[in-house]
Amino acid sequence: MTKISIRDVTKTFQIRDTGFTALSGTDLDVREGEFVTLVGPSGCGKSTLLDLIAGLSAPTGGRILIDGTPVTGPGLDRGVVFQQYALFPWRTAQANVEFGLEAKGVPRKERAGRAREHLALVGLSGFEDRYPHELSGGMRQRVAIARSLAFDPDVLLMDEPFAALDAQTRESLQEELVRVWQHTGKTVVFITHGIDEAVYLGQRVAVMTSRPGRIKEIVTVNFDSREGDLRADPAFGEYRHHVWKLLRDEVAAAQVQERKVATSHG
Repeated sequence: MTKISIRDVTKTFQIRDTGFTALSGTDLDVREGEFVTLVGPSGCGKSTLLDLIAGLSAPTGGRILIDGTPVTGPGLDRGVVFQQYALFPWRTAQANVEFGLEAKGVPRKERAGRAREHLALVGLSGFEDRYPHELSGGMRQRVAIARSLAFDPDVLLMDEPFAALDAQTRESLQEELVRVWQHTGKTVVFITHGIDEAVYLGQRVAVMTSRPGRIKEIVTVNFDSREGDLRADPAFGEYRHHVWKLLRDEVAAAQVQERKVATSHG
């Protein structure tokens, strides 16, 4: 069953006297309970597309449907995790996770129980009373994920949430996220610059073109098992190479675009 339907979506921004087209003719379907990763060159409109699904911005053309209903703004059916942790520094981990539940009007006792449950789900039992400055970057991002999951959204939208982390922490959180996804069955759309991350996490990898962005190809990722180190599986290297071949020309085109912009402003 299709959960998210993106049809012929265009997004144009007006910058001074010039129209800037970030997305053009973008089509994508995401099935219920599916984990889809989006990868593409810098400036291709990945984050713009995620904002449109989240309802933080409206498309210039085309439409986005969730469960067959047009997206007209933000909603509690969607949780968003950004690259920056966006935690409230004056709230403990527990209180940060409870924030969305407060907005939803969940009673205090139930709120506390659900917050503890979701902190445990992301491996943070015992850290409920810590403030963000007392947590590592990886732990802060776990709190952000727990907060997004706690109010039980149907869809989890993630915009390069591990980009600022060191390699070891990033790989650890990738494994944790797969475990959480398998446990919750949420529909996940995850943006990344990393091909390895896209292949490791996604059941399907949607490769985007250079700006204006659209879906160039969707690569279905199948492993015999998700046990052990997937990165050591020969199939992992084959998927990675295929995605890189799709991206190579798009990255080159994006670099040409950047040089033209730099020259025009020089």
